[in-house]
Amino acid sequence: MSYCLAINGMQPESRRELHKKYHDHHYGFPIHDDNELFGRLIMEINQAGLSWETILKKEESFRLAYDNFDIQKIAVYTETDRERLLNDPGIIRNKLKVNAAIENAKTIIGLQKEFGSFEKWLEHHHPKTLQEWMKLFKKTFKFTGGEIVNEFLMSIGFLKGCHDESCPVYNEVLKHDPMWMKG
Repeated sequence: MSYCLAINGMQPESRRELHKKYHDHHYGFPIHDDNELFGRLIMEINQAGLSWETILKKEESFRLAYDNFDIQKIAVYTETDRERLLNDPGIIRNKLKVNAAIENAKTIIGLQKEFGSFEKWLEHHHPKTLQEWMKLFKKTFKFTGGEIVNEFLMSIGFLKGCHDESCPVYNEVLKHDPMWMKG
């Protein structure tokens, strides 16, 4: 069952509303801000092995813990920052995931210098098959397996598949000119 259809049957109402907010306003819509793109990558990495609902419930805590996903700030996090994150009950306290966020921020700064932005780096490599994207992400970033790469790229409009064509949000996404339509 697709995410679009699954949301309708979710109980209680608070759970359905949490997912509906993400589904209706974020999932599949292009993101043009590097910090927000990086934030989505952090969230997708942290979802590995957990439910997306867990991550959605912790999104505000992630924003607070990771300086609103500010790439420049995260790239210079110290050992003290790592310890702070590993002791923060509001986020996922996994050393590999915390280290990946910091190292990936450093990587993105390099991509920004070379391509002008993280978004332009993604656009530079578009279009690719999922397998090609997975290989590129594995070579470029830490902690980016196939499911993480697939969900990240779908969630930001680079790969098709977020919404059923019968879903009303599908047409809203199309109005924002997602990259998957261009290749």
